[in-house]
Amino acid sequence: MHVSEMAVHKHRYFSGHSRNPDGSVQFTAGKTKLSTAIDGAIKIVTVAVTIVVVAVPEGLPLAVTLTLAYSMRKMMADKALVRRLSACETMGSATTICSDKTGTLTMNQMTVVEAIIGGENIDPPHEKSKLKPILCSLLIEGVAQNTNGSVFVPEGSNNVEVSGSPTEKAILHWAVQLGMNFKAARAESSIIHVFPFNSDKKRGGVAVQTTESEIHIHWKGAAEIVLGCCTQYMDVNDHLIEMDEGKMNYFRRAIEDMASRSLRCVAIAYRLYEMEKVPTSEDLAHWSLPEDNLILLAIVGLKDPCRPGVKDAVKLCQKAGVKVKMVTGDNVKTATAIAVECGILNSYSEATEPYVIIEGKDFRAMQDEERLKIVEKISVMGRSSPNDKLLLVQALRRKEHVVAVTGDGTNDAPALHEADIGLAMGIQGTEVAKESSDIIILDDNFASVVKVVRWGRSVYANIQKFIQFQLTVNIAALVINVIAAFSSGDVPLNTVQLLWVNLIMDTLGALALATEPPTDHLMDRNPMSRRFHLQKLIISCLLFREPLISNIMWRNLLIQAIYQVSVLLILNFRGISILNLAHKSSDHALKVKDTLIFNAFVLCQVFNEFNARKPDEFNIFKGVTRNYLFMGIVALTVVLQIIIIEFLEKFVKTVKLTWQQWLICVIIGFISWPLAVVGKLIPVPEKPEKQLSNSFRECADRVRRCFCCDASEENHV
Repeated sequence: MHVSEMAVHKHRYFSGHSRNPDGSVQFTAGKTKLSTAIDGAIKIVTVAVTIVVVAVPEGLPLAVTLTLAYSMRKMMADKALVRRLSACETMGSATTICSDKTGTLTMNQMTVVEAIIGGENIDPPHEKSKLKPILCSLLIEGVAQNTNGSVFVPEGSNNVEVSGSPTEKAILHWAVQLGMNFKAARAESSIIHVFPFNSDKKRGGVAVQTTESEIHIHWKGAAEIVLGCCTQYMDVNDHLIEMDEGKMNYFRRAIEDMASRSLRCVAIAYRLYEMEKVPTSEDLAHWSLPEDNLILLAIVGLKDPCRPGVKDAVKLCQKAGVKVKMVTGDNVKTATAIAVECGILNSYSEATEPYVIIEGKDFRAMQDEERLKIVEKISVMGRSSPNDKLLLVQALRRKEHVVAVTGDGTNDAPALHEADIGLAMGIQGTEVAKESSDIIILDDNFASVVKVVRWGRSVYANIQKFIQFQLTVNIAALVINVIAAFSSGDVPLNTVQLLWVNLIMDTLGALALATEPPTDHLMDRNPMSRRFHLQKLIISCLLFREPLISNIMWRNLLIQAIYQVSVLLILNFRGISILNLAHKSSDHALKVKDTLIFNAFVLCQVFNEFNARKPDEFNIFKGVTRNYLFMGIVALTVVLQIIIIEFLEKFVKTVKLTWQQWLICVIIGFISWPLAVVGKLIPVPEKPEKQLSNSFRECADRVRRCFCCDASEENHV
């Protein structure tokens, strides 16, 4: 189009058909000076090149970079530290979030609220008057020695300071209430060997030697697992009782009852061990602590309440088409209760459906094909190990899901790395987990994860707003100048004016529209495809046929472009008579007409910038006063436009306009607002149309196959 336009210009110029405003011929063969002819030809080339510059959307990369950088900066205020810039847009495509329970969905503030000690339910759980000395001393010894926490009592104060993991802190607090003197209890026996808590075995143990030279092996961990290793229990009278089937069922029912009330159940057990069987110091490091024939001392239930706002955040995710899956080391009963409390499951009846609730060991034992069949049904995975979480992520990604995973432990690093977006916890997270993540959630709150999803969607929405605004300007400017060039040989928008329009359209437009803050309205949409990348827009749209411009955007921009083109072309061809300029000199009348067209065109873009903020909402002013950058850019554009029209006449080749002419320009621009409202009443299909011609489809498929083959060969090499 641009080449043919330039050819028409040259043909008209050198054939003597193009005329000056006063009606004189611009070029006469043999009479016009060479320098004048060269100047005329340069002018033609300059206009054509300027139109090409306006047509090319060079502001798009700037808008992408701006919106990503702006989102990254603003997400800090929402407690999210972005470590990888592309994670912002990827989060907007997330279809599944695999979240930890403790500390993310819950407050990570454990307290012991129930205890079964000596085979009886002790209420309140720290009531020690019912306990005999041996049972109480063994409990205190097991809690004090088999822990990675500590208790400190400041001098002159009765308030103890407890450190350690939330579970350890809760159990240590409970033991202090039972009468534990942590320092004295640690001194009464010496540790021989430690088996640290293992996330696969769900328990940890320690071997200690008492002052009477007895060897006690203490175990603490998941209640049903430790209970399965017990053959006896110590009652409240310090008697050892055999663990018959009836008593075993009693303890199991108690654990299930606690778990159904969303309590985390921890069992404490011990056994005696012969001194002569303890390995020598050389072999002690490789000693596997015996875990059979244990004596059950206590089962405690710990409560970790859900975080405020988590239920609303989960509902918002589900509304947005993002499935939330809970992955926890707790047993399935506790996990189910928390899932119902958080809104991941609507009711306990959902838990009866096959594979909605699953244990990690069952998922791990399946073949890959079986996992792929059931992975989308899973809502809660209990008793899971870090490897189970990794298998879950891998299966979801193979099913074309965009997966976000939360994690805080060192063992979570593989799953965080494998996921499309790894979300590490800023408070409880280890350095290894943070290094493997893309985003760090600074407050460990699931609600902050949902804010990240909203920001991710905002990135894509802002780019769409900018594209709608830019294409409207592109189409209008090109059509106006091309039609004018073909019909009259002259263009109403000169080179400097087009460059100013290009500045409004690209740089200032990108700054204004790419920095719009997110709204809850974004969560009404479905996630973007995982194949769509803002930084690879052309490839995403061409190779994978992903829609960059929705039907709503096409409707909006075509309505505005048709309106602008119609009004400004009428002014171009009939402006002198419409504006009552016939009594003026032809040169001055032409300049006034072109200046008014330029001014009206710029003001149309200023008014249309408000329309672009809300492509699918009627209230285009919602929240505009809170976006200071947008308001500042609009004000700057208007001020600069006034300066250009009123004071830069020679540079921009304009003339001063009267207040009536300014009013006409403002009215022309203002009409775009009610026109946008009327346009939004026109229904359009929700799904983007993909009616490419057969030849273009074949071309796109060939290019895609070429790219895919090259990529696969490269990966193979």
